[in-house]
Amino acid sequence: MNHTDPDRTERELTEALAALAGGVRAAPDAYRTARGTWLRRERRRRLVLAVLITVVFALATLIGLWVLNEAPSPSGVIFSGLPNAGLPDVGLPDAGLPYVQVSTR
Repeated sequence: MNHTDPDRTERELTEALAALAGGVRAAPDAYRTARGTWLRRERRRRLVLAVLITVVFALATLIGLWVLNEAPSPSGVIFSGLPNAGLPDVGLPDAGLPYVQVSTR
């Protein structure tokens, strides 16, 4: 059987930790130094995150533009190449707009 009392062990540990903590003296500017270090790390983290977001956005934009540039463009989808391609020529109903004929001189 164990001859140590649980209350005695707890009391001795409390006394030992109190004696150890009593010998610790913080520097006068320890809080200011720790806060400054934390603020520098926070600023650096935010700066790195902003740069990373900018790089990813720019890269996605460049890849998108490259893909659009490399895609084949079927003729006649938007611009058919005809000089007078108005609404009546494509078979759409006239929406009450005047018909304008474009000349290519």
